[in-house]
Amino acid sequence: MGICLLLLIVGICWGQYSPNTFSGRTSIVHLFEWRWVDIALECERYLAPSGFGGVQISPPNENVIITDPWQPWWERYQPVSYKLCTRSGNETEFRDMVTRCNNVGVHIYVDAVINHMCGANTSAGDHATCGSYFNAKTEDFPAVPYSVWDFNDGKCKSKSGDIENYDDISQVRNCRLNNLLDLALEKDYVRSKIVKYLNYLIDTGVAGFRIDAAKHMWPEDVKAIVDNLNDLNTKWFPAGTKPFIYQEVIDLGGEPIKGSDYFGNGRVTEFKYGAKLGTVMRKWNGEKMAYLRNWGEGWGFMPSDRALVFVDNHDSQRGHGAGGASILTFWDARLYKMAVGFMLAHPYGFTRVMSSFRWPRYFVNGKDINDWVGPPSNSDGSIKPVTINADTTCGNDWVCEHRWRQIKNMVIFRNVVDGQPFSNWWDSGSNQVAFGRGNKGFIIFNNDDWSLNVTLQTGLPAGSYCDVISGQKNGDCCTATEVHVADDGMANFLISNQDKDPFIAIHVDAKL
Repeated sequence: MGICLLLLIVGICWGQYSPNTFSGRTSIVHLFEWRWVDIALECERYLAPSGFGGVQISPPNENVIITDPWQPWWERYQPVSYKLCTRSGNETEFRDMVTRCNNVGVHIYVDAVINHMCGANTSAGDHATCGSYFNAKTEDFPAVPYSVWDFNDGKCKSKSGDIENYDDISQVRNCRLNNLLDLALEKDYVRSKIVKYLNYLIDTGVAGFRIDAAKHMWPEDVKAIVDNLNDLNTKWFPAGTKPFIYQEVIDLGGEPIKGSDYFGNGRVTEFKYGAKLGTVMRKWNGEKMAYLRNWGEGWGFMPSDRALVFVDNHDSQRGHGAGGASILTFWDARLYKMAVGFMLAHPYGFTRVMSSFRWPRYFVNGKDINDWVGPPSNSDGSIKPVTINADTTCGNDWVCEHRWRQIKNMVIFRNVVDGQPFSNWWDSGSNQVAFGRGNKGFIIFNNDDWSLNVTLQTGLPAGSYCDVISGQKNGDCCTATEVHVADDGMANFLISNQDKDPFIAIHVDAKL
């Protein structure tokens, strides 16, 4: 009885920090701006067979339709109501997606925009994705409903009503972020509307939420909402399971608001991760991969069990948010695959993979003036389907990094080594490094301008292994480089600096 009670208490305490992924699955992917029908298909045909644990989706609630510029991606972050109809699909399609993905063990995590509504200067009308009428200038959103009493205008002390000083905590949390109408989250009525929306999503079967712009909400207001969320749907989750919560808090240091302010509510996005890893992989400021030996908390990051980590996200890959030019993206494919490979091999944090769309970048004075461009779409604004090419890549300008062999195989690698310790670190003193995960996996990188030829202790059982970066194991065959581990665990690695992908990863499920 005592043991059962202890396990129950541990489960309750872990609660919103647990991603609730299906057993043996350790990463999620952000299918940015995908349609619900395409996500449902991807869960069934690719994500489940490839060991992905879940999908972060774009905001599913009704948003304003912006035509100048033409339907930018960020219109999804300007709510009009909490009705479930967007460019990604309607409520029927949303429910079908959640059901089909859950049925194959891939869970859905909703990007929840609850800090604000649309821009204050947006013209009145019914130009919204469900056709709901609203008047931003009078702060009237009858489809919720919200009125002028439900916003923070009276508490904001800046002259413009927008955030002007990030050293002023009150401004950051009470004023408008980029002129977006800031909700008064301390009010029970506003909280009740948000809780009703999130609980409605939980009822459909979603597994958790990314809390957008959490930095711009008081932690106690977020807590009041999280504490009133229902347990997850018992059709797919054990009774008493709490929704996974991860909060968007940009904290690179130097500001009074810290990511740790929000630990009581759930995990927090660790933006230092991608910014620092990009600097190291690019070898800027004298950084070397050899310095990654104490990666994680040793670099001043938040505790691993509170961190949601990523190399890039939909903001940072456009120069928004945090990290600036150091951020690696699909545009930097060679270094990007190495960075994502490192992230998925290293035990720190809970990992999210990015899946993007291409847009026509156009730089003026170092800034991409096309950073607003929305997803691949037809002339009527409808999002184009994600087509799959014969080589399993995607068409219609969908990048689908999660389908790149190197990234998909490292998602599997992370699943295989889950729970194993960080071990057998080696480095050349420069940008050639290697490490293992107990007796389950081993990875080695050559990010230097010269070849690597070294024999190392892998910690793995003796035998021949298929490198899952240059190819993969198919049945009893290997389409890639083979690595031979001796009886004492030692193996030789040869990686040219000219290799397309200058890293090798092996694990026990790729043993021949």
